[in-house]
Amino acid sequence: MNKKELSRLKRHRRIRMKMQGSKDKPRLVVKRSLNNLSAQIIDDTENKVLFSYSTASKEFKQKAAGAGNVKSAQVFGESFSRLAKEKGISKIIFDRAGYLYHGRIKEFAESLRKGGMEF
Repeated sequence: MNKKELSRLKRHRRIRMKMQGSKDKPRLVVKRSLNNLSAQIIDDTENKVLFSYSTASKEFKQKAAGAGNVKSAQVFGESFSRLAKEKGISKIIFDRAGYLYHGRIKEFAESLRKGGMEF
């Protein structure tokens, strides 16, 4: 593990100490890799994943060609917010998992807000 990844993990631990997802306002965690984004909505009181979605899923691959760029992060955020609203989730706590609020993470968050998610 390199220094950059260790710094991200330290940031994530520090951020996680301050946020707790509940049934009313669950925590949305974003995982970023070189080629994909994935997101999970978690209820920390019951330690349950309420909903998860990824750019590697078959449904998303039909909507967007690539998955590792800012444009696909925007499409992913819009489709994620639509699917979460169908599950009855509209208020969340956004956990960026130590990633800097820049690029794909920022575009994902802004498209979630456009889709009607509140955080």
